[in-house]
Order: sequence, then structure tokens, then C-alpha cells
Amino acid sequence: MSQPALTIASLLCDPRLLLACRQWLKGGRYELDDLGSQADPLAALERRREAFDVVLLQQGAFSRSQLEGLIGKGLLLPAVVVGDVSGRIDFHEVEVHLPGDQLEQLTYSIDAAVSRFLRRGLSAASNGPEAGSTGQPGSPVPSERWRLPNRLKERLGYLGVFYKRDPSRFLRHLAPQERQELLASLERTYRDLLISYFRDPAAANQALESFVHTAFFSDLPITKAVEIHMNLIDSFWKQLKLEGHKNDFLQDYRLALLDVMAHLCEMYRRSVPPDGPLLTPQAPRLETRAFAQEVG
Repeated sequence: MSQPALTIASLLCDPRLLLACRQWLKGGRYELDDLGSQADPLAALERRREAFDVVLLQQGAFSRSQLEGLIGKGLLLPAVVVGDVSGRIDFHEVEVHLPGDQLEQLTYSIDAAVSRFLRRGLSAASNGPEAGSTGQPGSPVPSERWRLPNRLKERLGYLGVFYKRDPSRFLRHLAPQERQELLASLERTYRDLLISYFRDPAAANQALESFVHTAFFSDLPITKAVEIHMNLIDSFWKQLKLEGHKNDFLQDYRLALLDVMAHLCEMYRRSVPPDGPLLTPQAPRLETRAFAQEVG
């Protein structure tokens, strides 16, 4: 069963970045509308708010005050921020971050952004405006003028694409070249995670979320995730040895792998509808435990 198309408002001001994103969204169920080349992209977004489901935002293209202006008007959308994984929040707290050298994961990041937004939006809407509003800048709140979560809910169903992964984009169903490109991109994401894991927890968390989202929506085998981890650690070990540095501390990075597995298991748990079989999400947990013992 085909899923509804998602209309994406592009706030990318760099034409080269826009072109690259178009290439990765080509031929899918995503319609990209270029607002970034207009004189006032944010005003165009506000005028046409009913036309868009997702916003694609270029990191640093707009000031914090400009984005807070959108928030103040109740104009919040699922957001994918393209730029460095720095740990900062650009638009709102459920945005998804994707570095420019990992655009192979763009479609998966868009689905993840919608899913995160719907979970937060539906929770806020069900508790009423006062319960949903934290009073903090960047916190998604329901708007009496524009209830995007309700509109997305009607179009995509309960919790949207989070329960409706597209099997055609599972890793095992991709063409060989596309599969290799996605795996290489995931490896770059995981490398970002390892580099910042102990040094910059906020940046590491964004890299972790990016990896886990793509792993979930692409149905990445757990064995492949472990393989990515082990290959990178092996590469770091060889480089440190070549440079004459100690490398025994690398074993501490197994915590990053366990962290990834825990987050991935949680996504599988949440992906089971409330009336689904209780034992369904247990399989990933058991498999994760076995690998935890193996790498530990």
C-alpha cells in the first residue's frame, strides 16, 4: 500500500545543497518546494503553511530570533536540519540533524522527523493546550490556528510513518550501489558518534539519533550495526598503534554500541501498536543482549 506524499518546504539557501537534496529525494514520495531562493523564505512559509508537512532547514541560514518568530506564531513543522552535528537545537527539540556528507539518509531522516513530531504533537494535543505548552522556546505546542499534528494524523494514520515503515526502502531491498552508499553514510554517522561520544555528549546524542533513525527505517540488521562498530574501532586501533599511542581505552567505546542498541530496541518497542502482541518487541532485545556479551 502506497503512503501519502509529503510536501517539504526547503529553507536551503545554498543552491548546491538544494540540488544534492533534490537528487536524494528524486523519484520518491517526497515533493520538495524551494522557498530558500525567495526574497523572504520565512514569510513565504508562513503564507503557505497549509501546503507543507515538513521543513528542510539549512543550519545557520536563519537567526535564532527569526526561527523563534515562527514558533511564536505557532508555525511548527517536523524539521530536518542539514549541517554539522553540534549538539545545539536550531528550531525545536524534536528536530532531526543530518550532516551534509550524509544526505544518503535524507528520506529516512524525514520520516524520523515526522514520527518524532507526531509523538510529541499528539501527546500535547491530547492533554490540551495548557498541558502541551512548556513556555520554553523551541517546544512544540498545539496551535488553535494551525494544528499540523492533527492534519498529519488524518493523512498518515495513528503516529504516521512510525508504524508504517516503507519496505521498499529497507536496506535489503535497495539496489546494490544504493545499498553501499547508504551503508557508507551510516558509517560516517557512526564515526561522528564515536568521535564525540565522550568529548561532546550533546553532539554525540544527535549523531546517535541520526544513526538509530536510519537503522530503524532502513531495517538495518543488528549484525550490520555491530560490524560497523567493530570496523571503526579496528581502524582507530591500527591508526593509534601506527602513531605510537595507547589504544586500550578503545574498549570503553563498546558503551556507544550498547547505547545504540538500547535506543534501537526502544524504537522497535514503540513501533508496536498498543493492542499488538506483547512479545513482538522482545526479539531485538534478546539479540542485543547476545551481542552485548560478545563485544563485552
